[in-house]
Amino acid sequence: MADPALERVFDAAARRYAPAGRFARHFARGKLGGDPVFAEILRRGLIPDGARLLDLGCGQGILLALLVAARDQHRAGTWPAGWPAPPARFALHGIEYLARDVARGNLALGGEGVVERGDLRVAPLPPGDVVVLMDVLHYLEPDAQDRLLKRIVQALDPRGLLLTRVGDPTAGFAAAFSWGLDQAVAVARGQGLHRFHRRTIAAWTQALERHGLAVTAEPMNGGRLFANVLLVGRKR
Repeated sequence: MADPALERVFDAAARRYAPAGRFARHFARGKLGGDPVFAEILRRGLIPDGARLLDLGCGQGILLALLVAARDQHRAGTWPAGWPAPPARFALHGIEYLARDVARGNLALGGEGVVERGDLRVAPLPPGDVVVLMDVLHYLEPDAQDRLLKRIVQALDPRGLLLTRVGDPTAGFAAAFSWGLDQAVAVARGQGLHRFHRRTIAAWTQALERHGLAVTAEPMNGGRLFANVLLVGRKR
């Protein structure tokens, strides 16, 4: 069963989208409750206090809004027992291509951070301590993937952290289901059909290591029928 304290944190994060409309609020709440990566980031304390966080391809900025809500809920005494405290200080910066998601993200953040519009192939990356890149890389062509990874590592401070989630193309039906869902989401967002550019988990790991990261990999499916793997890369 879900932890009631965590559910209250998720509810608080979703309420931040009320100024952006009912769809934005309900989408945020569904994503927070249905995608295990958000709880895992908080449970493991992957965002250190004082971090400058850069979320690339951030959509409507759900992770950013969650960190603001987590700070506020922790201060109010609502927090899962035994979990590390969320960051009390942070600088939040997202980059997203879709203008409507940029607007929704900025409304939800209310000045606690910023989401700017940009194409990850060319957008300047400010320096940071943590870079998040969830379910994005397979939308880019292989050369663009490598260029982006190189720029991310350059933007990371020494010992900085990259959190990226990718799909495992060797996962059989789960992989096919994940790619089909990605296509459906892209069409629903008005982006049309995509040609995805996939790599094996070993190939992604090698690419990250080649750019100067020490990498660990673990499933990030939450027991659901997806082929997702979280890669955690620490700058060497």
